[in-house]
Amino acid sequence: MRSRGLKMLPLVAVVSACSMAPEYHVPTTPPVAGFKEAQGWATATPLDHLPRGEWWRGFNDGLLNDLEARSEAASPTVAAAVARYDQAVALADRAGAERLPEVSVGPSVSRNRLSGGRPSSSASTTYTERTLGGSFDWEIDLWGRLRSAARAGRFDAAASNADLASVRLSLHASIADTYFRLRGLDAEADLLLQTSKAYARAFELTDIRHSGGIASGLDTSRAQSQLSDARAQLATIALDRANAEHELAVLVGESPSTFSVPAATPAIQPFAVAAGIPSELLQRRPDIAAAERRVAAANERIGVARAAQFPLLTLGLSGGYQSTGGNVISAANSFWALGPLALLAPVFDGGRRKADVRQSRAVFEETAADYRSTVLTAFREVEDGLAAARHLSDAEREQDEAARAAGRTTDLALIRYRDGASDYLEVVVAQTASLLAQRSALALHTQRLQTSIALIRALGGGPNGTPAS
Repeated sequence: MRSRGLKMLPLVAVVSACSMAPEYHVPTTPPVAGFKEAQGWATATPLDHLPRGEWWRGFNDGLLNDLEARSEAASPTVAAAVARYDQAVALADRAGAERLPEVSVGPSVSRNRLSGGRPSSSASTTYTERTLGGSFDWEIDLWGRLRSAARAGRFDAAASNADLASVRLSLHASIADTYFRLRGLDAEADLLLQTSKAYARAFELTDIRHSGGIASGLDTSRAQSQLSDARAQLATIALDRANAEHELAVLVGESPSTFSVPAATPAIQPFAVAAGIPSELLQRRPDIAAAERRVAAANERIGVARAAQFPLLTLGLSGGYQSTGGNVISAANSFWALGPLALLAPVFDGGRRKADVRQSRAVFEETAADYRSTVLTAFREVEDGLAAARHLSDAEREQDEAARAAGRTTDLALIRYRDGASDYLEVVVAQTASLLAQRSALALHTQRLQTSIALIRALGGGPNGTPAS
């Protein structure tokens, strides 16, 4: 009987290799031959395993490179994502282990006393029983329930790994975005500082002219108002910069109390984005890969739910040595048992298992819809980034020209005021327009830098870049 049962094990193993999960196909998305805002793109498929590169080095800023490198080791956001991935891998390993037999072994000692009033005996007996044995328990996966659960666990782990890549990409992009915002504020602060000095000289001029009876008190008041307003804006910029610096500290994983970025105005150019970017950049988006792998996991869990409707077959084995004397391990003291070989079939459950199947199918449809939404969102973000990169480049070029023209107007207004050809109101209007135009030019440059980061994030990262012309 024992040999016959062992001969059946290979057949049982072959039968257990089946799966009740439906054949999996990646959910379809609207075919896109290329982006409207750029040519030369192909339909996207996940290629998130390809390296994304340290793309931030393309901006040629040493401090930014240092901040990005420090964040990998210190960021609590990355640490939490790594822990979530470790959890997913552990759960996948556990699900895979469910397919294997469970083997237990161990000794036991018990002291027993038999009653003297038991049948066929008139005397009590006391003895010590020593046992050294083990057991073998195995759920034979006839319908692939455990197999599907293990595959679902592996897909979940792969999705979590893609989530980790998304977190890293988002972290690096957020650091670069915040850093460029901070440098934009430094440039505005420098502009306002220079402007305040120019306004102070203009105020001194009007005050001297007023003392000499050439200018009116109205001119002096206007000059003082311009100067005070510029200084107030400078204080507001200082507050915004402090907040940006604190935000950057948290992203890097350091305390805002001990973190600082020296003020500077480096000439940083936007990341180069050519119209012929290869389609593989979009294909590497980790959120698309994560969404697709969750669809695959949901598909496998349909198999788990369907297999639960069929009989459950388990096999048990036990054996060892048992003795009440000193020598436990001997042929005379051995014992073994083959079984039970149990088949448990569901007969009536009130429709619970059928409901589980319907629920698993609905979860699959939900994750498939989420995948399609993720793909469409990715295409929209790339379209937005390409359009913004092009239009903001044009806007910055025109705004720079407007700032230069406004500066020339201010110079002419001051000359006319010194010559007595106009009052100070004309100077005030020209100065206000010039400051507004210059701040708008700086804001557009910062926005272009941030748009470059948004496009890189939309493309799932990218290789080391070169500054745009």
